[in-house]
Amino acid sequence: KYIFYLCLDLKDSREESGYIFCFLIILSYILVVITFPLSLCFCLKVVQEYERAVIFRLGRILANGARGPGLFFILPCIDTYGKVDLRTVTFDVPPQEILTRDSVTVAVDAVVYFRIFNAVISITNVEDAAKSTKLLAATTLRNVIKSI
Repeated sequence: KYIFYLCLDLKDSREESGYIFCFLIILSYILVVITFPLSLCFCLKVVQEYERAVIFRLGRILANGARGPGLFFILPCIDTYGKVDLRTVTFDVPPQEILTRDSVTVAVDAVVYFRIFNAVISITNVEDAAKSTKLLAATTLRNVIKSI
């Protein structure tokens, strides 16, 4: 009876998960309880004030989205997580050189400031948000220079 209620609590409210999903989670909880002192090193994670953690349980994002700041619990074989830094990041765009209409070579430098507002979207929609932003900034700078 108690396992049935535990299984209902573990199901994702967005979609039916199935019995294998519940079985794996219950098995993981049993493993954590059996290896309790040692499992604390692998289950408890800390996220700083300026970070958020997006937790995936068997490939699905947990219903409450990003966690943090503070201490959170993950299941060792079931959950994976990614940390996202919410601070403003700066980087230099590589210098872009272009030949103007009057045959003068112009070199333009730029600095980009960006900040992640939604950690879940940053983790799920883009493989590497910082690298994507760098490439987008370089391409945008090149296109703006060409239009001048």
